[in-house]
Amino acid sequence: MRPKSRKEADKARGAADAEPFAERKDAVGARAVVVVPVFGPRLRRTMDAARPQRTDQARLEEAVGLALAIDLEIVSSYVVTLSQIRPATLLGQGKVEELSVIVKTEEVELVVVDHPLTPIQQRNLEKALNAKVLDRTGLILEIFGARARTAEGRLQVELAHLKWQKSRLVRSWTHLERQRGGLGFIGGPGETQIEADRRLIQERITRLEKDLEQVRRTRDLHRKQRRKVPQPIVALVGYTNAGKSTLFNRLTRSDVFAKNLLFATLDPTLRRIPLPHGGEVILSDTVGFISDLPTHLVAAFRATLEEVLEADLILHVRDISHEDTEAQAVDVAETLRLLGIEEGGDERIIEVWNKIDLVDPVRREALLSDNARAEGPIAVSAVSGDGIAALLARIEDRVAEDRVVYSLSLPLAEGETLAWLYRAAEVLERRDGEATSMLTVRVPEKQRERFMQRCGGYLAAPGSSGT
Repeated sequence: MRPKSRKEADKARGAADAEPFAERKDAVGARAVVVVPVFGPRLRRTMDAARPQRTDQARLEEAVGLALAIDLEIVSSYVVTLSQIRPATLLGQGKVEELSVIVKTEEVELVVVDHPLTPIQQRNLEKALNAKVLDRTGLILEIFGARARTAEGRLQVELAHLKWQKSRLVRSWTHLERQRGGLGFIGGPGETQIEADRRLIQERITRLEKDLEQVRRTRDLHRKQRRKVPQPIVALVGYTNAGKSTLFNRLTRSDVFAKNLLFATLDPTLRRIPLPHGGEVILSDTVGFISDLPTHLVAAFRATLEEVLEADLILHVRDISHEDTEAQAVDVAETLRLLGIEEGGDERIIEVWNKIDLVDPVRREALLSDNARAEGPIAVSAVSGDGIAALLARIEDRVAEDRVVYSLSLPLAEGETLAWLYRAAEVLERRDGEATSMLTVRVPEKQRERFMQRCGGYLAAPGSSGT
């Protein structure tokens, strides 16, 4: 086999770098170092003092968890305090040299920097360390690429990855610096390879956006179909690894993949769950949120997250046992704000304090006793089942707020109308006589007009209703 020319080698190198790291054959088990830059006292003074600050140890654990999510072998992980931000490399020269020694002695293939890097910073670090460098955004994209299972999920991941990659066509590769000739002898110097790559990426982005628009239209059709039935939509949101999927499984008695792993769930899942007094709601499990979630990633996943926008109720699941639970709640609120949902002013949101099985017994009992209140958070353990009954009761109370109770005297011959009532309303009570059925039904607001059209003549006390 003839050796590759320099041009071929350059192109191969460019293609390998463009390929998502998590999908490359050499990615599984790759040796990696995780570096978590934190701001020193001077830089912290410039930050929002009212915003809850994460502990350095919690940040390190989260960064290592993200790296483990794509099966990297972590040979070292540590926190680096920044007295100032270096425009060229983010880290100071001494820290870069120290990291270079670790990369060389430990034969590290990948350096994960838990902080957004500019294209120039990433390029300079790769040169200095002679290793692949991934920043926080790139790592999250790698995880999403590894987790996506449905065609829609893969479309969203690819779109987000291409938008991120488009800004990073700043490389030292020679093939990106060469120019293609024009047509015949009169063409100009032509476009550089980097311009061609950027154009191809933009064309692919445009195609993906059209495909996702079709996905959005399809989801709209599905939602219109669901609006014809009475089941309200309840969406689970929360910081990644807050236990949403475990709670989803507990409520729906299903076996959706749930694991103590960051971003264990990516594609949305919907199931019906019964309520204590016979009604039903549709529960939707969505992708977990995380701090510093890239804006273009939220935009790419908007088709999935529209389930949250359309929900009748939103359960904000928090890991109440985590030391950074307040900071995580702020990050979730900011992501919801990007979607147009103001947590403080949206009455649809119920806070669910999960993982109370991990707090001390005295606090756990105090949290459970607070569940009897009509407002405020609901404390639960998705693992042990504590507090689940109170959560279901709260959901039932909230979805029933806009429903009116009617009494009907329905002829037994109206079998089709009776079947419709079971589909479109909640039948709270039924007593069958010789010729009629005495029914007590609770009707949602969106079905009230059709209810009056079909059943107005059978009201036990025409023109009156309960509460």
